[in-house]
Amino acid sequence: MDRRKKYTRMVLKDSLMELMKTKPISSITIKEICDLADINRSTFYSHYSSQYYLLNAIEEEFIEDMVSTLNQYNFSKEDEALKMTEKILEYIARNSDVCQTLLSENSDIHFQKKGMMITQEFIFKNWITDSQFDRETIEYINIFVVSGSIYVIKNWVENGMDKSPREMAEIINNFINRGLSNIR
Repeated sequence: MDRRKKYTRMVLKDSLMELMKTKPISSITIKEICDLADINRSTFYSHYSSQYYLLNAIEEEFIEDMVSTLNQYNFSKEDEALKMTEKILEYIARNSDVCQTLLSENSDIHFQKKGMMITQEFIFKNWITDSQFDRETIEYINIFVVSGSIYVIKNWVENGMDKSPREMAEIINNFINRGLSNIR
């Protein structure tokens, strides 16, 4: 893709993310995105068919980067799980503006669902392989752990990341591996 197209897509993404800080995606018009990006509507439509497709492109890019981060670690060992969680939280901290917007009430719930599905896939594939629970029970545990972790991370980002990625990784992993009795 040439530099001009990359730049256009970047300003469109930035404009949508800026608008989503103050209003829901369902209330954002193509005209508003184009005005903020300082491009015309035909240029917008040459790249995306709607604000939802633009949001989807932002989400996909974020998730691809997240999967790339996840693939660097072996999630089967507890120490590696802690390091992987810390790396994901560092990634989220580096991209906190995007993450906060994508996890906000102004975004589309599909991003959280996509994030949950990807995380569940990694947990099923690598973490709970030799469990004493049946697959259905593992699925319930998995949903509980993943959805809880997403909301903990969402709260952490909204609170200005008041703890370091390492501290948050320890809280999350200690809870997942040992329950409430081991959280200080």
